[in-house]
Amino acid sequence: MAFVNLKNKEIQVKIVYYGPGRGGKTTNLEYIYKKFRKRINTEMVTVKTHGDRTLFFDFLPFDIGVINGYDVKIQLYTVPGQVKYNATRRLVLRGVDGIVFVADSMAVRREKNILSLKNLQENLANYKKSIFRIPCVIQYNKADLLEQGIPLLPLDLLEKDLNSQLKRPSFSASALKGTNGRQPLHQILQNGFIANQAQYVFQHGYPSRSSLNINAVKIKFQTSYS
Repeated sequence: MAFVNLKNKEIQVKIVYYGPGRGGKTTNLEYIYKKFRKRINTEMVTVKTHGDRTLFFDFLPFDIGVINGYDVKIQLYTVPGQVKYNATRRLVLRGVDGIVFVADSMAVRREKNILSLKNLQENLANYKKSIFRIPCVIQYNKADLLEQGIPLLPLDLLEKDLNSQLKRPSFSASALKGTNGRQPLHQILQNGFIANQAQYVFQHGYPSRSSLNINAVKIKFQTSYS
């Protein structure tokens, strides 16, 4: 569950972009970083290593406004895609509040997508979290490659492989071009995460129910990212 800092009057939420290697997780964060650069006061940290674009994580904090005196701050992370860095994947998932699963739409990556989703389920279970309960959306990335004649998996097959049981919101996208690049983040914040965060705050008695309005948060988010 998200972290509430009473001293600084902040509610911090953590969203992790998960998926197979070279599927577009880092590209998603780079797009968001560039798109909303004027709203971000810190630098995005990227650690690269041989054979994988991301060894540890990309850390991209930005806020979506002040709700009755409490800052709602979002922290975005990616995980390394390669299996050999699974320990790092688990570490990044610690304290996660929401998942954007970035699937690779290329036909040759079908098995990688399925294995990565299974790996996500196993790593969440390590923290006693269920993939069926945590806020999650699925992005089918690299839709733009169809224009180049590269074989892509049909959307109905992607849904069958990855979303037939989860039944989560899903989007065809191109992180490189920014097509539906922010839609998964929008969806998870508006419909899943914010409500859970507010519930946590209410249960612990701060701030009061009247001082943190879910609809106000949604409106603030829509205003900030429209």
